[in-house]
Amino acid sequence: MTDSAPSPPDVFDPRRYVDGIPHESFAWLREHDPVSWQHEHPVGDWPGGPGFWAVTRHEDVVRVLRSPTEFSSWSGATQIRDPAPEDLDFLRRMMLNMDPPEHNKLRRIVSRAFTPRRVTLMRRAVARRARELVDAVAERGECDLPAEVTDDFPLLNLADLLGVPESDRGRLLEWTNRVIGYQDPDHAGTAVDATGRPVDPRSPEQLGDMFSYARELAEHKRRHPADDLMSVLATAEVNGRGLSEAELGMFFFLLSVAGNDTVRSALPGGMRAFAEHPEQHRALWAKPELLDSAVEETLRYHPPVLSFRRTATTDLNLAGRAVRAGEKVVVFHCSAHFDRRAFPRPYEFDVRRSPNGHLAFGDGPHVCLGAHFARMQLRAFYAEALWRMPELELAGPTRRLVSNFVNGIKHMPIRFVPNSITRTRN
Repeated sequence: MTDSAPSPPDVFDPRRYVDGIPHESFAWLREHDPVSWQHEHPVGDWPGGPGFWAVTRHEDVVRVLRSPTEFSSWSGATQIRDPAPEDLDFLRRMMLNMDPPEHNKLRRIVSRAFTPRRVTLMRRAVARRARELVDAVAERGECDLPAEVTDDFPLLNLADLLGVPESDRGRLLEWTNRVIGYQDPDHAGTAVDATGRPVDPRSPEQLGDMFSYARELAEHKRRHPADDLMSVLATAEVNGRGLSEAELGMFFFLLSVAGNDTVRSALPGGMRAFAEHPEQHRALWAKPELLDSAVEETLRYHPPVLSFRRTATTDLNLAGRAVRAGEKVVVFHCSAHFDRRAFPRPYEFDVRRSPNGHLAFGDGPHVCLGAHFARMQLRAFYAEALWRMPELELAGPTRRLVSNFVNGIKHMPIRFVPNSITRTRN
């Protein structure tokens, strides 16, 4: 890049996402610098980093996600910020941070538990929970949707799936907030080391209480097995041996955080899209059979995950850029979803959109194992809420998570006409 060339817009700073996806910045990058070198400047107490390549076009994002031999999850984990060197071996034990073939071995264990049959058996309970949560606010005609409804919905469903006792379920939310919201002042409390520098919430010392709980829960499930995911993991075998304590802890961490926060982030974003596009809400009312395509469009329009990181394993060319081995390569789902090359009229929210090649659940070997469960939850909630909340509108400012990783919404007051009619199509 010459001195006279315009500097690419910054899409690293997590504070840039508090007003929503910075669409103008990503549109510029897609057209002028689709694989852009980004500086990783200090943010608050968090130190700067070496920088990374931001991948913004749909086609290039798919290439990175589908090419683990070129773009590794294992080399440097999967979030933009580098983990501390002493924590990297620990993080590499997590399935999310593995490459094939090791990744495939552990994935098969979870896939045996995360079956469509098991998810189908939960459908009735999930629909009932959606109804109960909407019932609690429907008569008032207004609520703070995340705080009063949607934060609880996936958390309670996940606890059922894992087999977490009711008395312990608040701890799942606490752990999720700690890991996902560490850059957000509302979730302040990140520990600092002896030098006053913040400690990564993914570090062993910060996850110690979660891992201790996972060990206790697994031991309980071995003595008292039930039809739940933790019972399956506690008795699973890899190459003729049971899962180690570290592997069990990592599975529990991944399922508790990723399994909760994807739906937790997606739901208020989808409801906001309907509030901002009442004609699409009316279209769904008129044709309930559009619900499945509407779910997919909410995931495209408000991707629950903003970005994922990989590390180049070799020198290579990506969209005309010379990427060197060891450099960070970050794919931005929130940009790929608005790429006109992949989606006609990308800024229109259209519940009839088909096909819809969104990447909300990733692609390639790391495509989300819980996608079927997540879709079922989204469908159940929208089938209840969108028919119980006609004339839906925003009733105050939306407060978003300060994050360049998760597209979270913390507070979103809404207003609607109370409606006792349920038009559930589960």
